[in-house]
Amino acid sequence: MTPPLAASGRSARRWFALAVLAGSQLLIVLDATIVNVALTDMQDDLDLAPTALHWVVTGYVLAFGGFLLLGGRLADRVGRRRMFIVGATVFGTGSLLAGLAETALVLFGGRVIQGLAAAVLAPAALSLLMTVFPPGRDRNLALGVWGGVSASGTAVGLILGGILTEALSWEWVFWVNVPIAAIAVAGAGVVLPDSSPEQTERFDLAGGVLATAGLAGLVYGLVQAAESGWTSVPALLVLVLSVLALLAFARVQAVRPHALVPLRLIRNPTVLGGNLVGLILGAAIYALFYFLSLFMGGTLGYGPVAVGLAFLPMTAAIAVASTVAGKLLARTGARSLLVAAALLVTVALASLSRIAPDSAYLSTLLPAFVLAGCGLGLAFVALTTTAVGSATPGDSGVAAALFNAGQQVGGAIGLAVLTAVSTARTASLTPDAAGPSRSAITQGWSLGFLVSAGIMSAGLLITLVMIKDRSPNPVPGQR
Repeated sequence: MTPPLAASGRSARRWFALAVLAGSQLLIVLDATIVNVALTDMQDDLDLAPTALHWVVTGYVLAFGGFLLLGGRLADRVGRRRMFIVGATVFGTGSLLAGLAETALVLFGGRVIQGLAAAVLAPAALSLLMTVFPPGRDRNLALGVWGGVSASGTAVGLILGGILTEALSWEWVFWVNVPIAAIAVAGAGVVLPDSSPEQTERFDLAGGVLATAGLAGLVYGLVQAAESGWTSVPALLVLVLSVLALLAFARVQAVRPHALVPLRLIRNPTVLGGNLVGLILGAAIYALFYFLSLFMGGTLGYGPVAVGLAFLPMTAAIAVASTVAGKLLARTGARSLLVAAALLVTVALASLSRIAPDSAYLSTLLPAFVLAGCGLGLAFVALTTTAVGSATPGDSGVAAALFNAGQQVGGAIGLAVLTAVSTARTASLTPDAAGPSRSAITQGWSLGFLVSAGIMSAGLLITLVMIKDRSPNPVPGQR
């Protein structure tokens, strides 16, 4: 029998490990938005051209989304704790470099380094969580914490970015990451298990190259199409080439005995459904924060800190809902939680289609924020279980990477499509000789929210059709 003190020590160590892993996830998620409110100050200090400014955001997303599958498989092959430490170290280095930047090139380079590090760190952290917490009550509670951090990190980034920019300077939106990364590295050496590599077969180099080129090209093409228009020849060319690369990747995975993404993951309808819903949710989240930030800052006249603080109720709702979801998961199953989550987020997005230039925060925005926060908190806990929890230990890294990649690509797709929809609506309400009015711009965002609600309803349909509770794990050795 295990001595009580020894069992208690292992239990405490497990929760310290969760703190390290959740801290690294917060680092990754908030960095997607923390720079947004500091962009104007960066532009002024570094004399950035408007056409180059978007690369501060795009460089991170492009590297992160493009290299995720490769990063996930490296975690499985090299060792998860080892890759976690490498990822956190490189992330802190990229953050330090970006904060010290005196030229646009150095700033963009720092952001790309951050994205590459995040592509290694994110799947390693999530697969470590699944290793540290075996199936059961403790894993469900840990997933509640993880889901809350994942869903609220975007809002935390906006809040923290506004405070740091106004109180200190734009450099601190990067430098704040350095001590967090250092703590993660130090903590990893003490509380994270030293897992041996799960994969010993030959590495799928062709699959890695095709997946990276396809995902990076897809994200880049969508971003360019949203900015330059869907008739832009360079954007369309990149999109076509990225689709061809992804088709070639799928073909390679079907015939390779040691594929980068084992087909047993895709053949599991629950895993596939979880990833599809994650992609759709990614599109909804990016659009939600992007349009609301523009609406509150541009139309309602909120300052950077006020915009960030306006998201606090959503952050609180996410924290409560994710905690509740972790406790309910064993009783209700992931499917029921996902149905409730999809309904809540859909209703929240639909209600935001009622925004007007004179909308009041308490009557229009606050109810939607609370509904969306509850939905996001439930969704991330349930999705992590369905998309990653069904994978075998040897595939947990790439399963986590696939889940994260879906959210990144979904965000890029959602932002591109919904920006095009809202821009077209605004243009249709604007006379040729005049600039767009506040009303026309707001109506464009309103239509964007309505379309995103329709997209989110597709996630509800996928949940009902594809996701089943207590789906069996894939059989090791099967493809």
